[in-house]
Amino acid sequence: MRQLIGEIISETNTTARSDGADDPHLWLEDVSSGAALDWVRARNAACERELEGRSGFAALRERLGTILNDKARIPYISEHAGLVYNFWRDAVHVRGVWRRTTLESYRDEAPVWETVLDLDQLAVAERENWVWAGASSLPPAGTRCLLFLSRGGGDAHVVREFDLAGKAFVAGGFALPESKCSARWLDIDRLAVATDFGEGSMTTSGYPRIVKEWRRGSALADAATLFEARADDLSVSAYKDFTPGFEHEFVERQIGFYSSELFLRSEDRLARVDKPDDANAYTVRDQLVIELRSDWQVGGRTYPQGALVAADFARFMAGERDLAVLFTPSATGSLDGVAMTASALLLTELDNVKNRIVELRHVDGRWQRREVSAPAFGALGVSALDPAGSDQYFLTVTDFLTPTSLYLGRVGSDRRQPLKAMPVFFEAGPYIVKQFEAVSKDGTRVPYFVVMDRKTRMDGRNPTVLYGYGGFEIAMKPFYSGVTGEAWLARGGVYVLANIRGGGEFGPRWHQAALKEQRQRAFDDFLAVAQDLIERKVSSPRHLGIMGGSNGGLLVGAAMTQRPDLFNAVVCQVPLLDMRRYHKLLAGASWMGEYGDPEVAAEWEYIARYSPYHNVFKDKRYPRMLLTTSTRDDRVHPGHARKMVALMEAQGHDVLYWENLEGGHAGAANNDQQAQMWALTYTFLLEQLR
Repeated sequence: MRQLIGEIISETNTTARSDGADDPHLWLEDVSSGAALDWVRARNAACERELEGRSGFAALRERLGTILNDKARIPYISEHAGLVYNFWRDAVHVRGVWRRTTLESYRDEAPVWETVLDLDQLAVAERENWVWAGASSLPPAGTRCLLFLSRGGGDAHVVREFDLAGKAFVAGGFALPESKCSARWLDIDRLAVATDFGEGSMTTSGYPRIVKEWRRGSALADAATLFEARADDLSVSAYKDFTPGFEHEFVERQIGFYSSELFLRSEDRLARVDKPDDANAYTVRDQLVIELRSDWQVGGRTYPQGALVAADFARFMAGERDLAVLFTPSATGSLDGVAMTASALLLTELDNVKNRIVELRHVDGRWQRREVSAPAFGALGVSALDPAGSDQYFLTVTDFLTPTSLYLGRVGSDRRQPLKAMPVFFEAGPYIVKQFEAVSKDGTRVPYFVVMDRKTRMDGRNPTVLYGYGGFEIAMKPFYSGVTGEAWLARGGVYVLANIRGGGEFGPRWHQAALKEQRQRAFDDFLAVAQDLIERKVSSPRHLGIMGGSNGGLLVGAAMTQRPDLFNAVVCQVPLLDMRRYHKLLAGASWMGEYGDPEVAAEWEYIARYSPYHNVFKDKRYPRMLLTTSTRDDRVHPGHARKMVALMEAQGHDVLYWENLEGGHAGAANNDQQAQMWALTYTFLLEQLR
């Protein structure tokens, strides 16, 4: 059996050699070759010809474009030096505009914005396909920042120093060529830079393995090396905690996706922070805060997996192990996020996939806990206004049927000032949200949400789309989407969100239950939800579709190949599908902690059982499939989707394919492209499932 699975030799699947070299579709991995792009354009044309010709497509695309470009959307902000900044796209600013205003003006219905950088103008002036990738300002009140710009929306970006006062790039300032790089401020004249320094400087995952200190006025080649990681590590970076009175510089070696080492830098010395490798650690003023992914036995005590602990940083570095427990998980509760203000920590907790907020303050050597009064429905998000200088914070509140609202809160008070609210994009009155549980193959109870019309008849005839992810400890929580509401709910569809293992809904244990050799549990959970929907007569195989992207693309690919009888439509977005070669493509090597190493025979044995590319056969009948991806996706290689389509076409299966020629891993680089992508997606689903 081991030999048979290891070779994957069959008449219907021609990827016989273990390295994939005999794969007749391997040429599609050459992303920008003329032949591959001709193949893409032909399938794009066929997909658009079919779906754009459906009744209502043009109106839907226009409506989605209106939603995505609506000027009444919430302009999310970040604070720097007394001003708040926002990056904004709409029908006029297609690539986007970076702008700023005062917090006082932001509170107004129509804030007075000052343009800092117009990306549309920059793209024209420089004849580059620029896509915004973020900005990093010099704390606490510096006028310099680093701008990150991507060509076409990929993860690789250029870095250029920008003067906020003059609203212009700094002539002769810091600048890095395109790479999957990291650049962090140490002070006005120093950066911690991890980038492509030449041969041997990148890891097998395609990220930097060397971090250096680069001083203003010197050549990048002369920057002093701070740390070199191993070639098979994930990456390395360095950064500074700028909290006044508690400034520290750190180097972080990211060994794998879930393991790292942290070093305190003091002059030219690095002192290792003695945390578990699989724990996250960071400083909060005089405290070291540690998030545990596994049980930790230290100082005569055992701290449980999923706990949050803290210790005096100086005493910890001196060897003391007196830890305070800030959060302890429960059977249904987990830590969802941590935000820092000037005097407190704000914990966002999850209990059965519902959020609550807790405020922690360190006073006289003890942590004081206060429950924050907040809405008890949907999803809550917290971010600090100014972590070092203010106790104010932003709170977002949302659920499936309630447009997202943004509030300004303050530590110590339950009073919050409403700032902004998303427009109502669809009438919520007709709909209801329910939470159910399915029982997975091994008896585990798996929760899921159902959004449907109150008048829905449980007769199995409802067009239903089941969405899932199930990986990388990412929790799937309620969200408000005008696109989903208009394109699916308003057209008679039922939307289902599954909280399967592999995600973070119940903390590290829920994630680790589906790692590597246990990956099948995530697929079993998803299939159990599908079967539960059918048993409840919410839907039926004729009317049930599934959708997922990235790791979720792998999920729906595996679900389709394992139980094609349960579904009638599959939307597979920016997916992993060829699990024999995933670790050789772009950032794939960094995910071996999640999936395993196909080069190890025992690990390939279990991977091979679910790898969608190796488990689709010409003599089986599959639900119709729409695969979408992006040429500019430099995280998950578009070759996964391309090769799956080519293989299924060769086997005689009916499959649609659409590849956006830019857009990165998000699949789209601007709002108009998103409107096109989602109009194609929901038109396909409705045609297949109604």
